[in-house]
Amino acid sequence: MADIGNKGLKRILKASQFSWQGIRAAYRHEEAFRQEAWLCIVLIPLGLYLGETGVEKALLVATALLIPIVEILNSALEAVVDRVGLEQHELSGRAKDMGSAAVALSIALMSAVWFLVILG
Repeated sequence: MADIGNKGLKRILKASQFSWQGIRAAYRHEEAFRQEAWLCIVLIPLGLYLGETGVEKALLVATALLIPIVEILNSALEAVVDRVGLEQHELSGRAKDMGSAAVALSIALMSAVWFLVILG
């Protein structure tokens, strides 16, 4: 955990270190994140190539990046729910389902944006 007294550049460096640890943990432990990361490696250059304007390029890249971002949040939510208890509980199931729904909606958003930009 970051030292509360960290300020300025030291705080930014510590926060960057923790962020990198989070990305590494997601890649190591979450198959869906690995798949989405590799998809981004393909889609980001493709989006930069296919987008005709800066706005189109930004939309294509941003929606591709949104999926692994939401996946990390979903995985964090699932980890917290599992940490609290492994017994079946309606609220735990609801929380996990909502996290999964957020990932599905981010995929739907990306699909719609890519479809509209490419065919529009």
